[in-house]
Amino acid sequence: MKVAHICFWFHVSLTASGLVNAFDPFTTTLVVGLGATLGRTIYKYFQENCDQKWIAYNTTGLKSDLDSKLFGQHIASRIILKAVNGFMSNNNPKKPLVLSLHGWTGTGKNFVSKLIAESVYVEGMHSRFVHVFTSTLHFPHAEQIATYKSQLQQWIRGNVTNCERSMFIFDEMDKMHPGLIDGIKPYLDYYEKLDGASYRKSIFVFLSNAGGDGIIETALDFWREGKQREEIELKDLEMALSLSVFNNNKSGFFRSTLIDKNLVDFFVPFLPLEYKHVVQCVLAEMKARNIPLNHDVADKVAQDLVYFPKSERVFSVKGCKTIESKLDFYI
Repeated sequence: MKVAHICFWFHVSLTASGLVNAFDPFTTTLVVGLGATLGRTIYKYFQENCDQKWIAYNTTGLKSDLDSKLFGQHIASRIILKAVNGFMSNNNPKKPLVLSLHGWTGTGKNFVSKLIAESVYVEGMHSRFVHVFTSTLHFPHAEQIATYKSQLQQWIRGNVTNCERSMFIFDEMDKMHPGLIDGIKPYLDYYEKLDGASYRKSIFVFLSNAGGDGIIETALDFWREGKQREEIELKDLEMALSLSVFNNNKSGFFRSTLIDKNLVDFFVPFLPLEYKHVVQCVLAEMKARNIPLNHDVADKVAQDLVYFPKSERVFSVKGCKTIESKLDFYI
């Protein structure tokens, strides 16, 4: 809209002043040409482009967001920060960054993908270089896997050709038809170029509930043994997580070449959230809405959620997923 107004003003100003009619044909062509050039320059200024003006990694911003906005996920926070920092600081990576985030609903997987996008792109999730695919929406029919594969390949190839620093987020991997995701395997591999395009600076993030049960069992074992959740390490979960996802015949990663060929850089576990983490989520939502922090209200919202095991009420069944609507009820 701004561009249209400026270009329109430029044209009207010349016409109204009689300047265009006063010039000879050569001068008129020159002036109109300058106007077109100015219009393109202005349009380029306002339109998001694949350059450092619009794509500039903010390492301190990502760390700050992970520290202050992501609760109860010490493993995920550490892995994400190191992985993204290392990848974005490497001017010549050998392959794209591939992250697979796993855990029950409401534990922060989508939120973390949003934080990554906001740290890389000025427009964040609204960037035209960030692409989100939801399995049940974009790939609903099992009998059309071949068509989906072809469309997905074309979409990724076209967008990376347009901007090598693209980000692709695949949500609901646990609901994706097995075999479909293998269609993008070449773009995640160690190729310098494919059909003239380099995919090495792109980011691929997979989000899945698959493997969540194993993560919960580990968290419960630590709790039963009286250990702090912060004592849980990646080595306690990663191998079992990758194997359970690989062998889950209802998961999009079932027997996937992405796992078989070790193209997933990190399997990132998201732990189930405790009562105190839910309270933190509510307070963070209050802050985001510019509502005065009220710990009593935060406690009421947290108490409204369902926890398990049923008798001990240790972990929230839905994490922090429903706190926005719950908060609306109390304010």
